[in-house]
Amino acid sequence: MKKSFAPPFRTLLWIALAAFLFTSCIPQKKMLYLQVKNELDTLSSFNNERKIDYRVQPGDNLYIRVVTLDEKTTLLLNPLTSGTGNNINNDASVYLNSYNVNENGNLDFPMIGEINVQNMTIEEVTVMLQDRLKVYLKEFVVIVKLVNYNLTLLGEVNRPGQYKVYQDNINLFEAVSMSGDLTDFANRNKVAIIRQNKTGSEVVYVDMTKRDILLSEYYYLKPNDIVYVQPVKGKQFTFANFPYGIVFGAISSTVLILSYIK
Repeated sequence: MKKSFAPPFRTLLWIALAAFLFTSCIPQKKMLYLQVKNELDTLSSFNNERKIDYRVQPGDNLYIRVVTLDEKTTLLLNPLTSGTGNNINNDASVYLNSYNVNENGNLDFPMIGEINVQNMTIEEVTVMLQDRLKVYLKEFVVIVKLVNYNLTLLGEVNRPGQYKVYQDNINLFEAVSMSGDLTDFANRNKVAIIRQNKTGSEVVYVDMTKRDILLSEYYYLKPNDIVYVQPVKGKQFTFANFPYGIVFGAISSTVLILSYIK
């Protein structure tokens, strides 16, 4: 009775182990970015012009600097930076020395007073300030930049959350790198980008495993975009941090004991 029981049990044990390993592994093909699908795909140059049409919204921070030939006038028009020796060493300093757009879409600028900049592009804000300051100044330069905006990364990323971006040009791969890359269980074939538009919001899906994403209009992200990475199917049957050594040791010990008993 013992001789007929042990061999089938060991066979079932090894079959269960093989099935476990099969279901707990993610194929490498699903984890690679920018894959070359066939040998005919020899394209190495991808043209994708970056177009920035972001409209200023309440809560934004704008870095505004007016440079003139007269030092006293420059200090008067740039009171936020007068105490720093006009040296801005890091992104945090730029943020602290910026103008906040209030809930009504206005900001208060020296000599001009309160102006409304809501739904204007950075270029339009620059032109408006130049026109307003022409009454008081002759030779000057106006510099306007969007200090920061938010990007939200959710789902199968190593560090999900909301991130401050201190530049006006960031692509999807750069955003993903801020969150520590995608996890092993991320569905790279279907990454959702939620973007605000004039009528509300839109959701588009991009495939990060294909190289033609470099040509997509969604390759470059816009302020306040939300990136959601879905998990691969069957994630519930896989394990990211599973004690494989303990399991394999227990199985080996069980097999040895059964062989000894036989």
